[in-house]
Formats: sequence, structure tokens, C-alpha cells
Amino acid sequence: MTRAAVLGAGSWGTVFAKVLTDAGSDVALWARRPELAKSINTTHENADYLKGLSLPERLIATSDAAEALAGADIVALAIPSQTLRANLRDWTPLLPPNATLVSLMKGVELGTAKRMSEVIAEVAGAPAERIAVVSGPNLAREIAQEQPTATVVACADLERATAVGHASFTRYFRPYTNTDVVGCELGGAVKNVIALACGMAQGMGFGDNTVASLITRGLAETARLGAVLGADPMTFAGLAGLGDLVATCSSPLSRNRTFGERLGRGETLEQAQQATLGQVAEGVKSCRSVLELADRHGADVPITRAVEAVCFRGTSPADMVSELMLRAMKRE
Repeated sequence: MTRAAVLGAGSWGTVFAKVLTDAGSDVALWARRPELAKSINTTHENADYLKGLSLPERLIATSDAAEALAGADIVALAIPSQTLRANLRDWTPLLPPNATLVSLMKGVELGTAKRMSEVIAEVAGAPAERIAVVSGPNLAREIAQEQPTATVVACADLERATAVGHASFTRYFRPYTNTDVVGCELGGAVKNVIALACGMAQGMGFGDNTVASLITRGLAETARLGAVLGADPMTFAGLAGLGDLVATCSSPLSRNRTFGERLGRGETLEQAQQATLGQVAEGVKSCRSVLELADRHGADVPITRAVEAVCFRGTSPADMVSELMLRAMKRE
């Protein structure tokens, strides 16, 4: 039996632990707070993030990272992307030497502009062949409700990607494999930024034409950035590209879209954060690092640039729309 550790008991970490358990793995879920781990073990529910949704009784939660990691074949990392480096420094001595390290995170590190797999490789000293990423339309609550969902497991080592896929293959969760880690990670990171823009448009009262335009042009700038970084263009037409982008830009379950709606209705970043109980959408953090990555490589990302200006430079959502619409005409 495969033994897996999931480090991070937020919505997605908890749901991926459920998926692994339902697929037959022996799973330990690490929670930062002991009281949350105790509650999950007692009630078989993560009331903080997925209230009302049952978890398998076989799923064990712990606040002891060493206990969670002991003997793990798969280690899934499901923490906020900007906290990865600091946490992984503490966990690296505890990692089993041949475990597959799986990133569930969708972001780019501030300051370094590194993708999450690159941070894992640097901090843990693991080769690319040991690092996998999971991406795609991964709205946690729908998966917890066992609604049919497809996803992508990407790894430079196709055998490892396949092994992670088998370990998470259930009647409601269907993994596909890919070796394009760069493309899958970029799709997952940039879509959060585009979802903020779509949310702003909806908050301003614009309709489906506007949102469809943002999704399509957002996909185009993701592909442009991917091209200069060596990603496979076909990745962006798949689950980790178009699939994740559509789900995140369209669903009311998407924190990035709903956060953007608040900005579009005129709330400040601070007001939107207070309204979401202090939680900041990943796209707010990622827009700066994605823009830094694009600027380093000379990639044109106008929507990302506009979102960063709204979040951090005082530009209003209305001005953002005007600036995007009045850019010089060009071929598609």
C-alpha cells in the first residue's frame, strides 16, 4: 500500500488527502494547529475549511510533521506558496530520501520569481525527477462532494507521474499525466491573476463578452510566457491551462474571482481582505511575482500588469479596463 503525507490542512490539502485515501493510500494529513488535527480525527470533518463535508475515517490528521512524513512514498505540499521556502527548510531533514514530492501549490515566489517546483528543488536538494505538480480545475469543495473532475499530474519522470496518478485515481477524480512541469505550473499560477481580472469585470457589472475576452486573452499571455520558458504550447489547451482557467474565472467557489468582484465593486484591497476573514486570494500575491517573471524574460502580459497596478499602484478597476481596451491594435 502507498503511504502518503499531505502537509497542509487547508481546503485543497484536505481534499487531496481524501482523494488519496479513497484511492487506497495510507494517508497522514499534517495540520499546523493541533486543535484542527484533533477535530478532524474526532469528527471526520474539517469544519474550518469544508464544513459539512465528511472525510474518510481512515484519514489520520496530526500536527507532528515527523509523524506525518515517516515512511511516506508521496509527500504532497499544500501550503500557501509564499510560505513554502520557510516551511520546507524545517521539513527537509524529515523527508524520506526517495519520496516523490508533489506540489499542490499554484504560485510564483516573490523576490526570486521561481516556480514552486524550483523552490522545492533548491531547498530540499531534490532532482527534478522526484518532483511532481498537480494542476487543473481543482475547486476543492466540488471534489470533496465527489463531483467528477479531471486533473493533471506532471513530472519530468513519467513513471513517477504515473505512480502519483494511480495513487489518486478514484471514481470521481481522474488524473492524466504530463512531463511539462513548466507549462502546468504556469497555467496554475497565472490563472489566479486572470481570475482577479474577471472578478473585477463582473463586480463592475460587465457580462459574458467581457469575461470571455479576459479568459481568452489571459490564456494567450500565459502561453506567451510559457513559450519563452520552454513550456509545451499544447499544455495550455489542456486541463492545466484552459481547464483550470475557465473554472477559476467562472466559479463562485473561486476565491480569486470573488475577491476580484469585491475590488470591482469599489472595495480596497484591505476592505476585501477584511471581508474574507483576512484571507488574501493567491492571485493578489502572485500578480507581482508573475509580472516579475514575465519582465525578466521579456514576455508581454498586459492583463497581469493591469491587475498588479490595481492591487498595488492605486489604479482603479475602471481605469484598468480602459487601459486594456485602448492598447494599440494587433493581430490575434
